[in-house]
Amino acid sequence: MRVGFIGLGAMGRPMALNLLRGRHELTVYARRSASLEPLVERGAATAATPAALAAECDAIFTMLTGTADVEQILLGEDGVVHGARSGTLVIDNSTIDPTATRAIAARLGERGIDMLDAPVSGGPHGARDATLSIMVGGKADALERARPLFDCIGTKVLHMGDHGAGQATKACHQLLLLVTAQGVAEALTLARRCGLDVGRVREAMLQGMASSRVLDFFGDRMARRDFDAGIESRLYHKDLDIVLNLAHDLGVSLPAGAVTMQFINGLHGRGRGRGDLSALIALVEELGEASGTPDGGVSG
Repeated sequence: MRVGFIGLGAMGRPMALNLLRGRHELTVYARRSASLEPLVERGAATAATPAALAAECDAIFTMLTGTADVEQILLGEDGVVHGARSGTLVIDNSTIDPTATRAIAARLGERGIDMLDAPVSGGPHGARDATLSIMVGGKADALERARPLFDCIGTKVLHMGDHGAGQATKACHQLLLLVTAQGVAEALTLARRCGLDVGRVREAMLQGMASSRVLDFFGDRMARRDFDAGIESRLYHKDLDIVLNLAHDLGVSLPAGAVTMQFINGLHGRGRGRGDLSALIALVEELGEASGTPDGGVSG
């Protein structure tokens, strides 16, 4: 299949490489030529604009930072909508606002362009190893057309409903991930204050009901003090902002999410927005030391 890919960052680049490995004809677009080089070296073609890319492709992936970026690339001047034909399939793997997603899908649908919102989970390792989990919103027949492409990038594809359902599912996923990460940071901080070996405490918790992939992955980084970015915490800030705005619109109270957002804001305020989420533990420790509370609780 002739496939386009826009958004060649830490997640998008390995996903695009896996589509090449799946023997699809790939065309890529990026504002920076350096982002294109690893794909061009492996046989990908390039396009000067998203519209030009769309004119050459049957399916187009986007993996971008935020809602405004997706709107611009798909609907803006020289956007995909201006080059795509009726029947073209747009697959957005970004994590963006569900309401905006439905509006974008409607605009594309006016031109006969099918859209799937298909945010992913699995991080850069999952993108590299083609083991991503994919949460899909959109029409069932569009999903069936996309399955050969999804087979190149992931191992689990779940159809969650109509347009926006994939993004709403990802919002729920990110809420649970981030609140759990906050809990892990607090539990390991308490363990340290108790004089315990933090790594050993994590191992013990992994054998009990508190076990989770968040404890396994981020807990390991916290215990080892590895705060180098896997996915930059500023992106989780963006995701949780989507979650809280969605909850506000629906009249849903998310007190744990709101508290977690205070801590992620704290990472930004201390210049750690481009570091890993595991740095939450350092912030919990710092706040505890500053307030004199041994559990790292937030105090005025």
